Amino acid sequence: MEFLVTVIPASPIQASAIPAATSFVDRHIGARRQADVDAMLKAVGYDTVDALVDTAVPKDIRQDSPLELAKALSEVETLAELRKLAAKNKTAVQMIGQGYYDTVTPPVIRRNILEGPAWYTAYTPYQPEISQGRLEALLNFQTMVQDLVGLPIANASLLDEATAVAEAVLMMRRANKNKTSKDGKTVLDADCLPQTIAIVKGRAEALGFEVEVADLSKGLPDGDINGVVLQQPGVSGRVWDHTAVIADAKERGALVTVAADLLALTLITPPGEQGADIAVGSTQRFGVPLFYGGPHAAYMAVQKGLERSMPGRLVGVSKDSAGIPAYRLALQTREQHIRREKATSNICTAQALLAIVSSMYAVYHGPDGLKAIAQVTHGHAKTLAASLKAAGLDVLHTSFFDTVTVSVPGKAFEIVAAAEARGINLRSIDADTVGFSTDETTTAAVVDGVLAAFGATRVDAADGTDIAFSLDAAVGRSSDFLQHPVFNTYRSETQLLRYIRKLSDRDLALDRTMIPLGSCTMKLNATAEMEAISWPEFASIHPLAPDSQTEGWRELIADLEAQLTEITGYDQVSIQPNAGSQGELAGLLAIRGYHLSRGDEQRNVCLIPASAHGTNAASAVLAGMKVVVVATAADGTIDHADLYAKIEANKDALSCIMITYPSTHGVYDADVREVCDAIHAAGGEVYIDGANLNALVGLAQPGNFGGDISHLNLHKTFCIPHGGGGPGVGPVAAKAHLAPFMPGNAVTWTEGNDVPISATKYGSAGVLPISWAYVKLMGGQGLTEATKSALLAANYIAARLNDFFPVLYTGEGGLVAHECILDLRQLTAKTGVTAEDVAKRLIDYGFHAPTLAFPVAGTLMVEPTESEDLGEMDRFITAMIAIRAEIDQVERGDFTVADSPLRNAPHTAAAAISTDWDRAYPREQAVFPVHSLRQDKYFPPVGRIDGALGDRNLICSCPPLEAFEDATEDFEN
Repeated sequence: MEFLVTVIPASPIQASAIPAATSFVDRHIGARRQADVDAMLKAVGYDTVDALVDTAVPKDIRQDSPLELAKALSEVETLAELRKLAAKNKTAVQMIGQGYYDTVTPPVIRRNILEGPAWYTAYTPYQPEISQGRLEALLNFQTMVQDLVGLPIANASLLDEATAVAEAVLMMRRANKNKTSKDGKTVLDADCLPQTIAIVKGRAEALGFEVEVADLSKGLPDGDINGVVLQQPGVSGRVWDHTAVIADAKERGALVTVAADLLALTLITPPGEQGADIAVGSTQRFGVPLFYGGPHAAYMAVQKGLERSMPGRLVGVSKDSAGIPAYRLALQTREQHIRREKATSNICTAQALLAIVSSMYAVYHGPDGLKAIAQVTHGHAKTLAASLKAAGLDVLHTSFFDTVTVSVPGKAFEIVAAAEARGINLRSIDADTVGFSTDETTTAAVVDGVLAAFGATRVDAADGTDIAFSLDAAVGRSSDFLQHPVFNTYRSETQLLRYIRKLSDRDLALDRTMIPLGSCTMKLNATAEMEAISWPEFASIHPLAPDSQTEGWRELIADLEAQLTEITGYDQVSIQPNAGSQGELAGLLAIRGYHLSRGDEQRNVCLIPASAHGTNAASAVLAGMKVVVVATAADGTIDHADLYAKIEANKDALSCIMITYPSTHGVYDADVREVCDAIHAAGGEVYIDGANLNALVGLAQPGNFGGDISHLNLHKTFCIPHGGGGPGVGPVAAKAHLAPFMPGNAVTWTEGNDVPISATKYGSAGVLPISWAYVKLMGGQGLTEATKSALLAANYIAARLNDFFPVLYTGEGGLVAHECILDLRQLTAKTGVTAEDVAKRLIDYGFHAPTLAFPVAGTLMVEPTESEDLGEMDRFITAMIAIRAEIDQVERGDFTVADSPLRNAPHTAAAAISTDWDRAYPREQAVFPVHSLRQDKYFPPVGRIDGALGDRNLICSCPPLEAFEDATEDFEN
């Protein structure tokens, strides 16, 4: 067969033929075409977007002038500016240690997970049927931790090591039931990381319990002890057998936590085998970049009996409707959005994406590979110690893993400077002491460079000295770890690539579909925003690197803080909190510090509306406050009679009120200034939760309509992706009078009201280029247009669906803010079809569900964001209308609710092709309820999961492969 090819001669391109460049704003906002905007406005009943906004947003909170931000940049210009900032940072061999180590992220993991939108755009796996891939990866993480620390239950990550230790301390205080010990002090080993000691002391000061720091190698101090925290290895590098001190602590009724390095645990006896109750630490050195301090996934593991009071998320194994093993988040009633002031912690965002990276690192290397990395790391440290000893220097410890501390009287700064001149960063402990830590990137050339800085030369670790530098025999690990096949199969890149792809194909993330979650703002995470985070000039910088090496980082952070200050109307921003929950705590501690500075120690009552985010109450408790709930009126606003009664009853003790604006009900309450004025008149402060800031940017500034302090969610309004449940960033913004009480630096903090919140000064700095780029790409006008578009989208969906699922709360003109609540309670009463049934049925249409049962049980909260186009919103509306028709079928009696496609949803491919289809509805209705699905259909890997079974029979590590081969296996035994 011959093909005719026509060749068109080249000709000069006329300038007039090139279309005008499309701005980034046009790429970010989905419904950008005027025809689409007009169609949406017609459905809502307005002629212009501005008319809609003017009606919805109360006039007395509108800002008077546009945002004073630089003109929007193009993607090319923004990346060029980021390159300039990156060039101002200086990369080096990072040997500072202190809890942070250089590592190698295998490119297959970096490209396909850290930089893979199927992973970084995913939401927290509350809908497990469409989250089986990331749930499996997180279960691998839990299994990895459990095996390495020698404890039976691990969670699916916490925020950072220092705050994980603080969580463990609070857990020991809750869990210790010994009559003499439960109210005793908490004892920290003096060899704990300094940032850990600072974070624990800060939490303890607010909650009023005693903390003592002591050298536990010399035994426990006198007095009643609630809990003990040990570090293995210590910050000095020392490794010693904890068995005796742990036994002594147990004898005295105390619980014991060990903060342990997972790589070291491939060679060292794990904490569980030494008798510890809890193990915590960081998984950063398992393939996660330094990121200038974060985000890094912390871990926590516990002995049996403590799992139900453990903070954080816990992946468990249950069964689906066909009896097939399936994963889900277990024991969700522990979570703060349900338990509120009785929550075990205020932690909301975890570090799921980074936990998945570290779990895949363990999957790729396996037990032998990890042990080999540890042995090489340890070997380099021994060579350095032996060489320095041979040169006549005093090496302070003979038993260590990767960290060596050397006494160099009066010469520490000189040696550190000499190393820096060679491109190597060491740790300057004081004028007389230098420390350094080896890692998997350490080479023989690096060893020689370090020795040259000390004026020493290399000798073999086994020769040249009368001291044998090696781990004490008593701490040598003899037990196996990571024996499950998942850690012993994927050795080639081809195998791992396919495993990663297999898992991601099981999930629904933002790269496949709209995720209409109210309050969560699941919008575009643009590739240009994401691109810089893995550049070495940003990713390989140690958080304690000298200022001379971090100019670009600090300039970017200062610029972002200034932009957020302008956007919010406050006077100062701290970027340190590494989750929204931590931003809440930072804000409340600032309010507490302010009152204390004025001698108002009695002001400890925090008023919180009944509709507030669950973390609000939990954060208030952690800040040492007493929570008083304010009732909600029938229209969803704050009940004014109850508010004034609570203010009067607590007027002398009133510390603050926490309100979310727009409200958690998705409405601009017109009375917000009145509420703020009433609190201020009573001597209290106003905390405005910034979770819904996507409805305010460019239109109103919380710092100018009554707020004293707010946290923001960069992983919502400012485009940092959710990553399957983290990373998150929750900066805190405050008025000038609260500025002195903003978070201090944990590395240097000892006491004071500037209580540190996260382990490092800038928290999860590594993802800040995303938000910096978003603001630069949008500019002030673009950010304002995005807000207006979000309001139009939410009101469009509310208007289109109101006749099918009534919108529960509306504001002025019957409008909502950036989200709307669909009320299913009457339908449930008539038909038995629940909001959960609708959520599961949406999976069959290829959608993630809206927010289920929050803030009102029996409802769905929908937030389309500004990034969804009209076609995608109409696809969602079509699905919801079709689902309403199926509810009507139940009401008519076409089938019972138990036999309906709603209750049997979601439908798997296996169910669809089953030869014994006996449902009361046709197979086509089950899997192809709308015609468009015939060509592009997502099939969930499992059917509806039995959550109660998983909670009754808690399994939180990788099940054996035969469990999947035999779907009838009885998980209850």
